[in-house]
Amino acid sequence: MTIVKVVDGDAGGYRCEVTSKDKCDSCTFDISVEAAEETQQTNILEAFKRSGDAGEDAGELDFSGLLKKRERKQKEEPEIDVDVWEILKNAKPCDYEKIAFQYGITDLRGMLKRLKKMRKVEPKKSDGFKSNPNEQFSFLKKLDPAYSVEKGKKIQLNVELSDPNAQVRWLRNGQEIKPSAKYIFESVGGIRKLTINKCTLADDAAYECVVGEEKSFTEVFIQEPPVTITKMLDDIHVVVGEKVEFEVEVSDEGANVKWMKDGVELSRDGKYRFKKDGTKHWLIINEATTEDIGTYYVYTSGGESKAELEVEEKELQVLQSIADLTLKAAEQAVFKCEVSDEKVTGKWFKDGVEVTPSNRIKMTHMGRTHKLVIDDVKPEDAGDYTFVPDGYALSLSAKLNFLGKRENQLIMYPLRFDVDITGEPPPTVCWKKGDMELSEAEGRVRVETRKNLSCFIIEGAERSDEGLYHITVTNPAGEDKADVMVKIVDVPDPPENVKCTGVGEDSASIQWDPPKFDGGVPVKGYLMERKKKGSSRWTRLNFDIYESTTYDAKKMIEGVLYEMRVFAVNGIGMSQPSASSKPFMPIAPTSEPTRLTVEDVTDGTCALKWLPPERIGAGGIDGYIIEYCVEGASEWVQANETPVEKNSYRVRGLPVGEKMLFRVRAVNIAGRSPPAVMAQAVTIREIVERPKIRLPRQLRTKYIKRVGEKVNLVIPFQGKPRPVVTWLKDGAPLDTKLVNVRTSDVDTILFIRQAAKEHSGQYTLSVQIENMEDKVTLEIQIVDKPGPPIAVTVTDVWGFNAALEWKPPKDNGNCEITGYTIQKADLKTKEWFTVLEHNRRPSCTVSDLVMGNEYTFRVFSENICGMSDDAGISKNTAVIAKTGTYILQPYKEKDMCSSPKFITPLIDRSVIAGYSAAISCAVRGHPKPKIIWMKNKMIIGEDPKYLMQNNQGVLTLNIRKPSLFDGGKYTCKAINDLGEDEVECKLVVRGMAKNLNHHQCVTLTMT
Repeated sequence: MTIVKVVDGDAGGYRCEVTSKDKCDSCTFDISVEAAEETQQTNILEAFKRSGDAGEDAGELDFSGLLKKRERKQKEEPEIDVDVWEILKNAKPCDYEKIAFQYGITDLRGMLKRLKKMRKVEPKKSDGFKSNPNEQFSFLKKLDPAYSVEKGKKIQLNVELSDPNAQVRWLRNGQEIKPSAKYIFESVGGIRKLTINKCTLADDAAYECVVGEEKSFTEVFIQEPPVTITKMLDDIHVVVGEKVEFEVEVSDEGANVKWMKDGVELSRDGKYRFKKDGTKHWLIINEATTEDIGTYYVYTSGGESKAELEVEEKELQVLQSIADLTLKAAEQAVFKCEVSDEKVTGKWFKDGVEVTPSNRIKMTHMGRTHKLVIDDVKPEDAGDYTFVPDGYALSLSAKLNFLGKRENQLIMYPLRFDVDITGEPPPTVCWKKGDMELSEAEGRVRVETRKNLSCFIIEGAERSDEGLYHITVTNPAGEDKADVMVKIVDVPDPPENVKCTGVGEDSASIQWDPPKFDGGVPVKGYLMERKKKGSSRWTRLNFDIYESTTYDAKKMIEGVLYEMRVFAVNGIGMSQPSASSKPFMPIAPTSEPTRLTVEDVTDGTCALKWLPPERIGAGGIDGYIIEYCVEGASEWVQANETPVEKNSYRVRGLPVGEKMLFRVRAVNIAGRSPPAVMAQAVTIREIVERPKIRLPRQLRTKYIKRVGEKVNLVIPFQGKPRPVVTWLKDGAPLDTKLVNVRTSDVDTILFIRQAAKEHSGQYTLSVQIENMEDKVTLEIQIVDKPGPPIAVTVTDVWGFNAALEWKPPKDNGNCEITGYTIQKADLKTKEWFTVLEHNRRPSCTVSDLVMGNEYTFRVFSENICGMSDDAGISKNTAVIAKTGTYILQPYKEKDMCSSPKFITPLIDRSVIAGYSAAISCAVRGHPKPKIIWMKNKMIIGEDPKYLMQNNQGVLTLNIRKPSLFDGGKYTCKAINDLGEDEVECKLVVRGMAKNLNHHQCVTLTMT
């Protein structure tokens, strides 16, 4: 570090810090700046000497060019810094609440907790630091009362000293702190800093800074962020004896978690083990038993998670079942199965009879695999084979089909016709097929002629050789003819158009077309084969000839793709296989939907809702079909053209007044499910719903707006059919020219574009359906600035004081006057100055007036809208005479006598039976009036149930635990020699609600 052109401001403490990944180290040092040498100073001063033009002052130093213009600041009086904690430490415990109230401390519990810690922390003197008792240091800025920082962050504590060279000590819970990578000390001028890096919970303590005899205390709170769960627990399903691991991941590596099972906390023992790796936590159960079944919980400071553990008895699982075999003579049959337990043994059975091993039949057991091998398969080996594991109610079965040897190709024998011929001379022979003459002597089709014999030969008959053949013999004596019909027979062609027409849960319906050519022999039937898509192994489905062209294949696996092919069979043999069908998947329709209910019925519509089927299967659900019919009819009408995906639907266009039945079917690729039918018919009629107004909370009290503002009140309501909405203002129909009203099916809107005072009043809203009605009353108050006070008068002047009185303004702005502002003006200057603000009474005294001046006064009135625009000006003036002899005016006694008058009336009350209540009012009058309380015009007297109090004119009647018979009209009468006055109220006593869980006591006192 290099400092160029050192100045005095460079002096101070410096710190060099080295960081590497998670580690940090630092060292501190001080730099002091000394004055420059005298020779150098002389050279510098040469630049500030005056030139020769200065006359007599030439050669003298002039530093005026270095001066800067500064604004003079008024010296502020230092505020007295009060340390409330020092006051509390030295105060008595009985004064804590008073001191807390005086200094604005609201958290008394936190205050006592911190005070307890501060009393425990007694600063210890360090041997290495001894302050000079003669030195006086002070804090310009102390530590804040408390600091708060999140865990893992850093915090900096700052103080400012009056002496920049003073040394400080930092203490933590009374122990001195040494500089380190965690605690870093900094000194910049008079500022001292303590930086705490990577705060932990151990850093939550009381800290103090000590300089000389002065101390500054603070408390550091470490906020530990709540630990949340980032990866929830998963449900686990195991069998007895297996290992169980519940895994959860939290947001903080150092977090602690709590494991519980069915509300009981788990502890580390031989059964349960806890494992932790970073943010991951595990609960491990080595060998699960049925006793471990239950719900497991994990809790952190900011979250929780739960999971279910299901433990089943250990069952033997079939990993590979045995399959059907179709074999020819002399082939090898291998039945193979695999189970989950290597130690399980078993037996093989054929048609219910146990198989015994021989030279040709062998049984093996290797690990989990069991085999039955039959060499040189014979027809008698065909049958049902079963493997039964020992000790388990389980069996695996398969069938061995023996396939006899068949020729795939017919042996083609030559076709030969020998025809005897007679005639003299020997006749000429001519063979024809249609118009084509056959005369070749060689080839596949040829004619051989011998003496008295003609031979027609076809070598290797083909299908095209079939037809009608003609033979003609002629000689000079005449001719003769004969016909021969040749028919060629063969195996049929393969069937065509093999396709799947329907599927079930484990079955499929197959259909095909007969072969175009039956081979010249009627087709006896068909043989079917199937295979899984992607496999090359075909499985024969029938060994007896099947005559129909449709077939239902069974024992298939739902959700697996299959292909089918068909063979045609006639008297000659079996055809080649047909082309494979398109892949298809056995899928069953779902079960019927559940919990079909009616949600809502209106005029012509009915809203239905239901739950998905209990069994859905591999095909899923494409949607639902809703149907309806009139009760007693058999024709169901489909309500929706396309399936709906939601579990609810509103059927529209229903006949009003009819009883309707509804049913719902689930639809998927396999078809429609059985219907879910309503148990009872639903009558389509509009349901009458009682009208009810839902008044917003802000409208339940007086609604206040200023003049000129917009009023827009939206009040929702409910009821069916649509209620009739009526608005009244002060009991009269609403004038729609002044107020706009808009009403919809669910709410009504009261709208005033520009509010005026005449819009104030009580508005009544009623909604009515037939003979049912609901009403609410809301009060709207439109307020404005008040008018000026009237009759402002200077009533008295004495010394340097003047007394003013006035009357309230005629226009109070439609609300209560909250106060007055009084201003004065000297008639010489005519400048107005405010002397009092928010004066509640219509009178005041203005003091500190200047002798010899004459003053006039004006008064502004105030309400919630502000001050009045105009002021009431005093009719007379106040002249402050010069000091002289003051003549005391004779005292005139004022007559204070007055008849009784209630200034606060009794208020109607509604109370709960059994809970004490009070009614109050206020009266004035002189001489002091006599008070009489009456119930239903009967004097109460000295009844111990009632307690009557009179406190400075505030009258209270306490009723102890009123019953239902204490309800009625209560009257308070005040009487003196000048007259009498009375007020009354109605008290309603309600019975206690049955479901009241908390005691309630209502006491209303008005003064």
